Amino acid sequence: MHISTRGRYAMRALLDVALHGETGPVSRADISARQDISAEYIAQLFRSLAAAGLVRGVKGPGGGYVLARDASEIRVGDVIRAVEGPIAATYCALPNTRPGCDRLDKCVTHQLWMELTDSIASYLDSITLRDLCQRAHALVNQATTSGDAA
Repeated sequence: MHISTRGRYAMRALLDVALHGETGPVSRADISARQDISAEYIAQLFRSLAAAGLVRGVKGPGGGYVLARDASEIRVGDVIRAVEGPIAATYCALPNTRPGCDRLDKCVTHQLWMELTDSIASYLDSITLRDLCQRAHALVNQATTSGDAA
């Protein structure tokens, strides 16, 4: 499985909203500047994220983006599925797909790919946006502490 730039950028941009959205909507320009992602690309990503119910736009002065749900309810797997589609290690492991393989029912490797797909999905679904916010705060604290020691 390969998570594309689309998936990586969506995670970074949504995490930015989670980290900076406690006082109100986060502007696309601010996300763009902090994450080094074009504002147009952020708009494209957030259309998919909004359709999945993960973020919503706020119009008007002081507008921007806010999380549509609490960060503890948004899982990394939700974000990846919203912008990348179903999580699958191989084509034959995609949900609701019956590939043109006549060996599917007796294929040991198909079982392997299905188990790998389940493991990847379980891992991505075990981490929330809140978890990543806590990791980000820990990194900042670690950098601050390391800087004070120098």
